[in-house]
Amino acid sequence: MKSGNARITELEQLIIKYQDSYYNGDAEISDGEFDLLWDELKALAPESNVLKKIGTGYSVDGFPKARHLIPMGSQDKASNPQEFLEWAIKQSNNGKEKLTNKFIVQYKLDGASLELQYEKGKLIRSVTRGDGITGDDITANARRMTGTVAKLDVQFTGGIRGEVIMTHDVWQNKYSTKANCRNAANGIMRRKDGQGCEDLKVIVYDAATSDNDRFFKDETEKLKWLKQRGFQITVSKTFTAAQDIIAYRDEVAASRDKLPFDIDGLVVKNIEIDMADLRKARPEKQIAFKFELETAFSILREVIWSESGATYTPIGVVDPVRLAGTTVKRANLNNPDMIRAMGLKIGSTVSVVKRGEIIPKIEGLAPVSISSESQSGDKREGSSPGEYETTEIIFPEICASCETKLVDAGTRLYCPNPQCPKRLLHRLEKWVNVLDIRELGVKLIQQLFDKKRVTNISGLYTLETGELADYDRMGEISAAKVIRHIQTKRELSLAVFIAGFDFEGIAETTMEKITAAGFDTLKKLRGASKEDLAAVYGLGNITASVIADGLIECADDMDAVLKTKVITIAPPPAADSLPLRGLSFCFTGELKSMKRGEAEEKIKALGAQSKSSVVKGLSYLVTNDPGSGSSKNKKARELGIPVIGEDEFFALLNQKQNKSALKQGELF
Repeated sequence: MKSGNARITELEQLIIKYQDSYYNGDAEISDGEFDLLWDELKALAPESNVLKKIGTGYSVDGFPKARHLIPMGSQDKASNPQEFLEWAIKQSNNGKEKLTNKFIVQYKLDGASLELQYEKGKLIRSVTRGDGITGDDITANARRMTGTVAKLDVQFTGGIRGEVIMTHDVWQNKYSTKANCRNAANGIMRRKDGQGCEDLKVIVYDAATSDNDRFFKDETEKLKWLKQRGFQITVSKTFTAAQDIIAYRDEVAASRDKLPFDIDGLVVKNIEIDMADLRKARPEKQIAFKFELETAFSILREVIWSESGATYTPIGVVDPVRLAGTTVKRANLNNPDMIRAMGLKIGSTVSVVKRGEIIPKIEGLAPVSISSESQSGDKREGSSPGEYETTEIIFPEICASCETKLVDAGTRLYCPNPQCPKRLLHRLEKWVNVLDIRELGVKLIQQLFDKKRVTNISGLYTLETGELADYDRMGEISAAKVIRHIQTKRELSLAVFIAGFDFEGIAETTMEKITAAGFDTLKKLRGASKEDLAAVYGLGNITASVIADGLIECADDMDAVLKTKVITIAPPPAADSLPLRGLSFCFTGELKSMKRGEAEEKIKALGAQSKSSVVKGLSYLVTNDPGSGSSKNKKARELGIPVIGEDEFFALLNQKQNKSALKQGELF
């Protein structure tokens, strides 16, 4: 075990190192991991100079340096309601939980800080955070960002502070190779040629004049003034009760995955402006009230193998940890290659994440700094820091269902036997699920399979009411209902038809990519080589092999199903039946003639794409108020995207249709 002083020194070195990488756009660890290091140092050495430092003093070479007008100090943080309450009570005039002063609560944007400096209303400089006192002057890049106002409508001299962010849709469409939106924004804003800066957005939340600390009455008036100047401001609300702020934090945390950009908590400020406090290295009258960590650290105790169809998926059993408001005991490990790549062993200290997944995921080994002082107390006596009793993870080698030797393909561990009972049963269940035959429950499918009455999909279509009535809890009426629903004629898209045959890991969305690439009939699909399929954007050799092998394996069963005429495959849409092919639409606001979701489904059926936000390349923004000053309307105009109302939208549909197209009323 390291001595207290040795551990403090190690923590200080790690925090300085990771601050350096964070401020220079190449963060090495997550916020959750950094917070754990910070909290540990704060507990061991609350007076450490590192905790009082604003940054590391480093910045990217090549840009001119400039001093901030508003010091970019670090905020104190509260990671849980108790820590926040302690801070709130100190701020209260009466020292009690019931506050007697007002607080403004804002989204804590997860991006890169930027100060816009103005002289008599003109933007003269844009400065990155740097060390909090001096940063890089990236004015040329900032001018290309959405939300930067080059000239104000008033003679203002001072600084306006904001956050440079990248929206989720931009990241997904253009920069998904970067670890996250923040890292992508950090890197792009510092490019010497400014390329990509038009994909960034500046959202502001603070302002101060150079010579008048009383220019703004309070924080609310400040935000109102910023909005009037044309800036996009962060979401804010006012409160007087600490418990109301805690409840609001829970409310925002539960819905933040629906936001177009990342936030990692709330900023709570006294509504009264105190410039003397703001100029401190760590202001006392504001605090970052962070969300529950989405990253936690635990010990891997066991790996169990979940059997689904032919695939064996590893699940890690860990010591219970709190993660995003829930207690986690199990986490996904995905596949054998992931286990090998991470060097995992039973007893390893691991990083567990939960970013919207129902089941958390083990992302890798925890940083050495955390592993070396694990809270589990599992270190061997006499061992060096970071050394634990560990054992190798045992991979299953034989299929538990048919005793066939399993194939370790790296990305998956599976049973190769096409007649494996578990594999065949799973295919039946998948087909029933895809077609939504609710009356045919899992227990009845199991009975039919165990009695070898139905062992493939086509066997379902040979069932008769009389024989089914003899099964447990059935009878004539229930049996007739099941048969009626099985025999209901259905026309399926090729993508749905193939997905129903349960090729390992092949979902309907994957098949839609293939049909869109021209393999839009069963005949064309069967005639495609593995190389042809692998060439489809977003697939690759492994997926192509699974599809090609699955088509061969299930050929007879597919033909037998289609021969019944109960199931048919819809023909591919003719080119002239998709008048909106190649176009994309974003709908905003409440439409009068239909719900937004309905409009999105309709345009998809006519060949167009639906976008959730205004992005470069969007064809049209459809709104119930084309003349409004909403952020989407403003961004669309800045990007040269047409903003149209419902009447223009319907007129456009008519215009895009060929001579034989239906009238608007028939379309909808």
